[in-house]
Amino acid sequence: MFFRTIRPKVLSFDDHLAKARAEGFTVQSVSGGTRIERNGIACVVRPGDGDLPRITERPGVVMGSEIGALTDGGFQKFFRTPGGKSKPALAEELTAIHNFQEDLREAMGLTSLYNESLGTVSTKYLYDRVKGRDQAPVHKPWQ
Repeated sequence: MFFRTIRPKVLSFDDHLAKARAEGFTVQSVSGGTRIERNGIACVVRPGDGDLPRITERPGVVMGSEIGALTDGGFQKFFRTPGGKSKPALAEELTAIHNFQEDLREAMGLTSLYNESLGTVSTKYLYDRVKGRDQAPVHKPWQ
């Protein structure tokens, strides 16, 4: 008897996108990569190492034609777009983003990380921001 090892098929970036389409995601080309959308949640992906999709813009709520990035203000989470629109995040939207991420990773055959599987991860964190605090030079009262 001869034993054969079955070689795994290496999928191209377009093959991964076709798998996402088959799972009900809308895929369209945009200037920064490829936008994948479903049920009001979207993200942007590009080809990464070995033609695996790499998420360049984290999933967020679609606000007009832009994707609102989840921002943690310390006291509340918000969705903010690059154009300046902002809205408070609802629990249903956070659940939808989490489900979108998990379904997309499963559809494309990507690795799910344990810490990201626990819940929704914010894109930006804006804790304790006092105007002008991060700008130099800073006057210190003891000097």
